[in-house]
Amino acid sequence: MSPRVLRETVAAAAILAGFLCLCPPAVLATAKITILNTNAAGVGFNDPTTATPVGGNTGTTVGEQRLIAFQHAADIWGALLDSSVEIRIQASFTPLTCDATSAVLGQTRPIQVVSDFLGARVPGTWYVTALANKQAGVDLMPGDPKTSADDFSTTFNSNLGAANCLAGTGWYYGLDDNHGNNVDLVTVLLHEFGHGLGFLTLVDLNTGAEFLGHPDIFERNILDTGSGKLWPAMTSAERAGSVVNARHVVWNGAHVFSAVPYLLSPGTPLMMVNSPGGIAGEISVGTASFGRQLTSAGVTGQVVAAADPSDAAGAATTDACSPLTNAAAVAGNIALVDRGTCTFVVKARNCQNAGAIAMLVADNVSDSPPAGMGGPDDSITIPAVRITMADGATLRSNLSSGVNVTLRVNPEILAGADSSLRPFLNATNPVQTGSSISHWDPIGFPNLLMEPNINPDLAHNVDLTLPLLWDIGWLVPDLDADGVPDDLDNCRNVPNPDQADGNHNGIGDSCERSISKSLRRGGTHVTKNH
Repeated sequence: MSPRVLRETVAAAAILAGFLCLCPPAVLATAKITILNTNAAGVGFNDPTTATPVGGNTGTTVGEQRLIAFQHAADIWGALLDSSVEIRIQASFTPLTCDATSAVLGQTRPIQVVSDFLGARVPGTWYVTALANKQAGVDLMPGDPKTSADDFSTTFNSNLGAANCLAGTGWYYGLDDNHGNNVDLVTVLLHEFGHGLGFLTLVDLNTGAEFLGHPDIFERNILDTGSGKLWPAMTSAERAGSVVNARHVVWNGAHVFSAVPYLLSPGTPLMMVNSPGGIAGEISVGTASFGRQLTSAGVTGQVVAAADPSDAAGAATTDACSPLTNAAAVAGNIALVDRGTCTFVVKARNCQNAGAIAMLVADNVSDSPPAGMGGPDDSITIPAVRITMADGATLRSNLSSGVNVTLRVNPEILAGADSSLRPFLNATNPVQTGSSISHWDPIGFPNLLMEPNINPDLAHNVDLTLPLLWDIGWLVPDLDADGVPDDLDNCRNVPNPDQADGNHNGIGDSCERSISKSLRRGGTHVTKNH
């Protein structure tokens, strides 16, 4: 059959957003992943600026170190995936969106997507070409490198660390994850390559419309627990409603389901308002990548609004961007601050220096659920969480009555999953372009590679990302290792790559011979396929 091809698709951005061996037996993963340098002379991978070798990266220029880090990340994925077709990645460093407190680190898009090709596991379904080629066993879109025949393209921020682009926080090009307060390039690469390999949906998240009226393979595993429907069974309007149905959109794949108990820890973070009675109850929180993690025992205290000067660090007097002016009132209590112009770690440091036992950051936009907070600073030892703008306003309006809260985790539920062990996808209200759905919910713990924000505690591993890729078709069981997937093999336990079936009874000739031999010994299991 002739495959349908999309030559231009959606971008999936990663915002300053252990490999547990889950490999089934009889799967020998190997895939060749090639990095194609698309930068012009003198910039990006061709930047001639002298660099000192660092963390196992032997490059002596900035450009060389970047390319070595890229290939290192590609080799990590190549050792985990199985494909007979080379995977080609167009790569570059160019300026991307950033400011003093946040930055787009990288963005990735498939160059083409394909459906209804010979060997497709699921008909009428869009696949990224790297996965489609793997399933077909041939390059479906052959052509020269650095053309539309490549699999996906990725662009990384060349301005990181410059003035007004997270100044002072640059790329770490070492291969040993010893990044300190810088951003580990290899970790972000593993994340972005995950998108290019299929960790994304092509659904229009604003309208709910499927691309050209057909589902993609990622979408086929998205379940809305509120309606009980998988996304392909929904109308466009229902999908658009599901996109913003926070903490009710989960991944429904079997491999991820099996891995969740081993990769996520017990303890969903939350805040319990103990008093006053009129607002008592449980509030959702976003956790921080810095400071002390929440525990089941929790931290309990009175909430006090932090106050600081209106100055160059921050115009508001409630954003804790400068040393607090009411340190005596904050000491021994939980500081309530507003999100503002400075970084989260600056706020936390000022609250900690004033003697606060924890920090609440009330958002300044009406997003729900509250997102996590990033930023590296090992000196911060108090816990910090983010709450919604509405919840922040409720707490602030009741401070005169005395607000007492407990920050803790619920040990009965795995962090990042529902009670049925299905991990949450990042459903947000409103939709966050580049972050919603095609990432895990940042409530997961330990922090996951495919959360929308990069967390400094991530190692060079792919946690739940690999089993998700298995769920969409990167793992095709082949018990007898004859190159024919088990669900297509007419003799699953005896190698027969030619699938010979002389009497056309649906049982391969190799199994017919095996049966006649094994009857005397009693022992060969045969599965008949029709």
